[in-house]
Amino acid sequence: MEIIDQQLGGTTPLNIVMNPDQKYFDYLKEAAQEKEETDFDDPFADEGDTAEVNFWFNSNMLDRVEKIHDYLESLPEVGKVQSISTLIKVFTQLDKGRKPDDYDLVLIRKLMPENVKDSLVNPYLSKDANQIHITMRLIESNPNLRRSDLIEKIRHHLVEELQFDPKTIKFTGMVVLYNNMLQSLYRSQILTIGVVFFAIMFMFMILFKSFSLALIGIVPNLLAAGTVLSLMGWLGIPLDMMTITIAAITVGIAVDDTIHYIHRFQTEFKVDQNYLATMDRCHGSIGKAMYYTSVTITLGFSILALSDFMPTIYFGLLTGAAMIIALIGALTLLPLLIVVFRPLPGHARGE
Repeated sequence: MEIIDQQLGGTTPLNIVMNPDQKYFDYLKEAAQEKEETDFDDPFADEGDTAEVNFWFNSNMLDRVEKIHDYLESLPEVGKVQSISTLIKVFTQLDKGRKPDDYDLVLIRKLMPENVKDSLVNPYLSKDANQIHITMRLIESNPNLRRSDLIEKIRHHLVEELQFDPKTIKFTGMVVLYNNMLQSLYRSQILTIGVVFFAIMFMFMILFKSFSLALIGIVPNLLAAGTVLSLMGWLGIPLDMMTITIAAITVGIAVDDTIHYIHRFQTEFKVDQNYLATMDRCHGSIGKAMYYTSVTITLGFSILALSDFMPTIYFGLLTGAAMIIALIGALTLLPLLIVVFRPLPGHARGE
């Protein structure tokens, strides 16, 4: 990705589509009405003499497009920028620094070869010259890249500094789709985790037949998921398609450990109804199985750290860390809560 950003002008495409404002369309309606009122049939009139009316392909609007083009190129997060302004820059260089005027622009559109139009005009200007496309590619390897903030920054500059109508500006391209996907991932992450924890607690109540045990069992799961997400925030690791799944994996692992430990604790507690003795027996039996299973899976995920793809490295290391945190919570916090709050029925002897 760094090679593409540095040598090929950026990675992910972002497009700006700009249309005329409502005043232009009102002007066209008024001009058409005036023409109908004042026009008369002239047998000697040549229809080809009618001057072409368009919004963008004139010297005034192209100067504004050039300001947009230059502003986008000045942004450190933006790589290669292409627009109809590229055509004007080429003709300006060929004409020793003189920008083409309106007469030159009419000749350029009419006399330009089709192969040149396909490269420098058609991708960035509609056939009626009333819509322009400005394309750019973002430098994804830039550590300061914030897609949503960048889009709003560009929109603010176009509206506040260059006085364009916000209704005439639309952002399209892979960047917009990817940014919208990430925003939906954030919202779904919060909603999903909340629903999942309620569902897990309901399942615990059915499985253990105790509200207090279900409440105690959900705490290590909350701790594991919260710790991993906090660790990612502290290290500055962004949530994306790879890292956003880690919280769900953490919850799944912590739930397994919690079910195993509480079920074994309930079975062992019936022997002598002693909380501390039961905890010792659980740690010596199911605790060892949980320990070896978690360590084995952690080492397996740690192999992903040898990858050259950074999201894969994050996924492997953070998933391994999540498993360790879930194991620690299940072997320390969970038995401590059981011993302190004594949720199991029956008279407990000794401690």
